[in-house]
Amino acid sequence: MAEHESLEFGKADFVLLDNVSLEEFMANLKLRFEKGRIYTYIGEVVVSVNPYRAMNIYGRDTIEQYKGRELYEQPPHLFAIADAAYKAMKRRNKDTCIVISGESGAGKTEASKYIMQYIAAITNPSQRAEVERVKNMLLKSNCVLEAFGNAKTNRNDNSSRFGKYMDINFDFKGDPIGGHINNYLLEKSNCVLEAFGNAKTNRNDNSSRFGKYMDINFDFKGDPIGGHINNYLLEKRSFHSFYQLVKGAPDAQLRSLHIQRDPTAYTYIKVGGQIKSSINDSADFKAVTDAMKVIGFTTEEIQTVYKILATILHLGNLKFGSDGDVTLIENSKLVSILGDLLSTKDENVEKALLYRTVATGRDVIDKQHTHQEASYGRDALAKAIYERLFCWIVGRINDIIEVKNYDVRVHGKNTVIGVLDIYGFEIFQNNSFEQFCINYCNEKLQQLFIQLVLKQEQEEYQREGIPWKHIDYFNNQIIVDLVEQQHKGIFAVLDEACMNVGKVTDEMLLQALNGKLAKHAHYTSRKLSPTDKNLEFDRDFRIRHYAGDVAYSVVGFIDKNKDTLFQDFKRLLYNSSNPVLKAMWPEGKLSITEVTKRPLTAATLFKNSMISLVENLASKEPYYVRCIKPNEVKSPLLFEHERCKHQVEYLGLLENVRVRRAGFANRQIYPRFLQRYKMISEFTWPNHDLPSDKEAVKRLLQGCGFEHDVAYGKTKVFIRTPRTIFSLEEQRAEMVKRIVLFLQKVWRGTLARMHYRRMRAALIIIRAYRRYKVKSYIREVNQRFKNVRGMKDHGKHVKWPTPPKVLRKFEEALRNIYNRWWAWTLIKDLSPEQLVQIRAKVATLECLKGQRADLGLQRAWEGNYLKKDSPGTASSFTLISSDLQRKDKFMRVLFSCNVRKINRFNKAEDRALLITDRHLYKMDPVKQYKPMKSIPLYNVTGVSISPGKDQLVVFHTKDNRDLIVCLQGMVPAGDSRIGELVGTLLSHFKSEKRKLQVNIVSPIHCSMNGRKCTVVVETKINQSQPDFTKSRSGYILSVPGN
Repeated sequence: MAEHESLEFGKADFVLLDNVSLEEFMANLKLRFEKGRIYTYIGEVVVSVNPYRAMNIYGRDTIEQYKGRELYEQPPHLFAIADAAYKAMKRRNKDTCIVISGESGAGKTEASKYIMQYIAAITNPSQRAEVERVKNMLLKSNCVLEAFGNAKTNRNDNSSRFGKYMDINFDFKGDPIGGHINNYLLEKSNCVLEAFGNAKTNRNDNSSRFGKYMDINFDFKGDPIGGHINNYLLEKRSFHSFYQLVKGAPDAQLRSLHIQRDPTAYTYIKVGGQIKSSINDSADFKAVTDAMKVIGFTTEEIQTVYKILATILHLGNLKFGSDGDVTLIENSKLVSILGDLLSTKDENVEKALLYRTVATGRDVIDKQHTHQEASYGRDALAKAIYERLFCWIVGRINDIIEVKNYDVRVHGKNTVIGVLDIYGFEIFQNNSFEQFCINYCNEKLQQLFIQLVLKQEQEEYQREGIPWKHIDYFNNQIIVDLVEQQHKGIFAVLDEACMNVGKVTDEMLLQALNGKLAKHAHYTSRKLSPTDKNLEFDRDFRIRHYAGDVAYSVVGFIDKNKDTLFQDFKRLLYNSSNPVLKAMWPEGKLSITEVTKRPLTAATLFKNSMISLVENLASKEPYYVRCIKPNEVKSPLLFEHERCKHQVEYLGLLENVRVRRAGFANRQIYPRFLQRYKMISEFTWPNHDLPSDKEAVKRLLQGCGFEHDVAYGKTKVFIRTPRTIFSLEEQRAEMVKRIVLFLQKVWRGTLARMHYRRMRAALIIIRAYRRYKVKSYIREVNQRFKNVRGMKDHGKHVKWPTPPKVLRKFEEALRNIYNRWWAWTLIKDLSPEQLVQIRAKVATLECLKGQRADLGLQRAWEGNYLKKDSPGTASSFTLISSDLQRKDKFMRVLFSCNVRKINRFNKAEDRALLITDRHLYKMDPVKQYKPMKSIPLYNVTGVSISPGKDQLVVFHTKDNRDLIVCLQGMVPAGDSRIGELVGTLLSHFKSEKRKLQVNIVSPIHCSMNGRKCTVVVETKINQSQPDFTKSRSGYILSVPGN
């Protein structure tokens, strides 16, 4: 059973159909085609329906899905068959082959390419250069053979006009080491197609190769007024190689070959030149040339190949005329071109085309051709040259890719996988010698197919100890004998007719066949069946093939079987100075008078090659791909029931299903069966403890109630009906859901535990690492700072080590501790007065650092400056301050200085400022420092100063009666006391646990007598002392500019 295929896509294996009938077979095939499932099994046979569209099912991901898997483990696919063949070859050391069959356009060539692609993809995992080279050459050989052996037809854009069997050789490790290609029956007549719609045949120089129906319309008077033409089955164009050369070769190369870039200019390929095609011949030319180089063709060999193609094109354009009894070449210029391309003399070319050398005893006579003989000889030469070129290309590829220097004793057994891509059964309106040979080939392969399938079935039953039941099937040996039997078969009669002396016609051949085969049940003709009007007198005979009745026309049978080519042409080509061309025609070295054996006929050669092929395939383990063409119009949507039904019948697919179903529909080895279905039974899940897998399978099937529908072989269990398989699959699907849920639960728990353990381990590691880093850091700090007490600067110069992230805050705290200790060591010996000054400076630094330039930190802060600045009035100030101290009970003077202030009349006047620990006093220095006004310090909420060098200070009060002053009269002049004033106030407020707001702004916003105003500082060059002036918005403090 193929996984991932629900019943909406139909049955993935035709063996599992409920009823084996043609109707059910076709319904299942159509359903799968419409659902995009182009592959279906019949046991180990793949049925492939051409999808006529690109499908994304051949990529690297798909290859990995099928690599090493059993057939029933994945949906049906070509890759499954390719893998099965490869495994049989590698594991069991058996030669295998894959036989691909089907009619033209069914997808055989593409199937063979995908099989080659898969084998190349799964081999050489160690990427050995030599193996890669061999793989590349094997893949590239397809490209070259398609160019020279395939052609576009109305049924197929890439129709193989030859049969191909490729052996791929593998070493004991399963890597490709070489290969060999056999080709069969190249349809060489394909290279001499002529006018559009018509072609030359042996019986007719302008034979219609298509059906035509014309309506002619007449008016009421009987005059023609128009018409309409319908065409039917227009035949193919010539081989791809011609169009690739004409459309893709560089201009310089075309000039050297005397070729125009117009296919309609050449008679042989004019048909294809006028047919619309999606083929990119130009790109294909480059691809083929590159492939030939990769394979190993030399530059001279590639050039010779294209010279031969050009020769054939020019041959087709040769025109013969008559001058009395003398035959002439009308366009004689072509003779010199042919001589140049064939590397021989012009006169030899002309003589070979117009004369035939005949030896009568010792005399040698040059007999002139008639017009008809010359035309026949020209076309025969073109076909022979192309066939010989194709065989040479195949041989050259074989020379390069064949296994060399392989010693079984050293390298192990050399195993083989063969891939057969050969023409399918053909039934046309006009069936000739080629169709007869092709259909004989298919009879042989069908016979082999049925025999091997039956043989495999019988051998498997016997090997497993299961009783074998005889199966009736259509044995087409009688038809094979009809064709190939000695003395009595059609080939024998045809060869006898060709060997008779004198003129033997096709009609005489038909009479001989009627005489020899009149009583054969599968042969008839018009003479034997006078009432059968579908057959023409003296022309047609009919064979009842396994695929249906086919009527053949004997026209051309004699000529095609003789396959005559005048010896003069062989000598001409052998005497070429081109060594590659010369090597293609070894028989040309024979002298004119030398007597040789009669060459084997085309029929005999083909029969012998088919017998050899069948023997080769029979010696290998076969795998089959049966290709079906769903419609004639290459539509990806259309499934023509009658066409597909006919193919199913002649491919013997229904017989194949019946053979497979006659005994047991399904069989699997015990371990694989258990692996798939063991979850159904409690005795086998998750593992069994029974003596063997066979006993476990028996217990499982008995538990399900299927013991009467199965048989137990030595290594496999055989299941009779598909219903048992379906029931097992349904139970398995139900259990898989429960198992998946259980596994998800267990796995999620496992993941959670794994995550917890990882997190816990990480936490332990992190903690240990942190402890290590902390200890290392502490040791380092201790090492660096252990002697700081004895250092002159108490360790100020010591560099702190970089802490780990976890200790950054700790380092900050440690630095603070150190700084506090360091500060303590500096201030521990200071007096109380010095400590007060230090605290004030620290407060100033914290508040104003970076916001004012000169803070006065470098000098001693005296605080009470009125005595110093005005020594003449110092006694008056001392007397007043003592009175104020007795009156207001303040403890100490914080700051005093001369100032310039704004009075309530907006006038500037000189005053003295005294700040104690309880009040702020304004004094008049003119009146012996008489106190003018006092402001309690608790009423002061903040101070504002500017960021400049000026001495402006604004004291903000709770009642919005701010005091605006500018310090002045400093001795020495230029001292800045703003920093001292601010620091002293901050230190005092801090000691009383009050907050003082300090603003460093410009302009300064304040309130005078309850009115909002601003104070702006301006610099004036001619100003000698700071002074206030009134402005519209408040006041301006003008300070000296120098």
